[in-house]
Amino acid sequence: MSAEIISINVSDKKGMRKKAVESAVLRDNYGIENDAHASDTWHRQVSLLAIESVDKMRAKGLKVGPGDFAENITTKGIVLMTLPIGTKMIIGEDIEVEVTQIGKLCHNRCAIYEQAGDCVMPREGIFVKVLKGGTIKKGDGIRVIQ
Repeated sequence: MSAEIISINVSDKKGMRKKAVESAVLRDNYGIENDAHASDTWHRQVSLLAIESVDKMRAKGLKVGPGDFAENITTKGIVLMTLPIGTKMIIGEDIEVEVTQIGKLCHNRCAIYEQAGDCVMPREGIFVKVLKGGTIKKGDGIRVIQ
């Protein structure tokens, strides 16, 4: 199975569940246009989480889906948390991103944690910076190049 984008998600404020959009523009060294986490001043420009991780939370009885863990891109078919920092990926035809962080420290408990007593994003989500931007859409392929 090849890896692909199954959802693209944005929000205008940090700390919120994100809403799905059909496509998004990734800007070089910035992130996704119109998303609260985009910035040229830090390394967590875009977040990714696998639907397989979301499914783990569904198995615990939560009614959650893509974007509910505040991830920008929900993927399928790639084990994100096994990619080392520095790994480069191509999304779609030629958008290039680089893994900058695996997981994150949760300083306060989010709404998902409060509901389920657990959250997968701190352990299984990854963050990337945009090396070469462009427009992404649902169904775009994702491939590791180094």
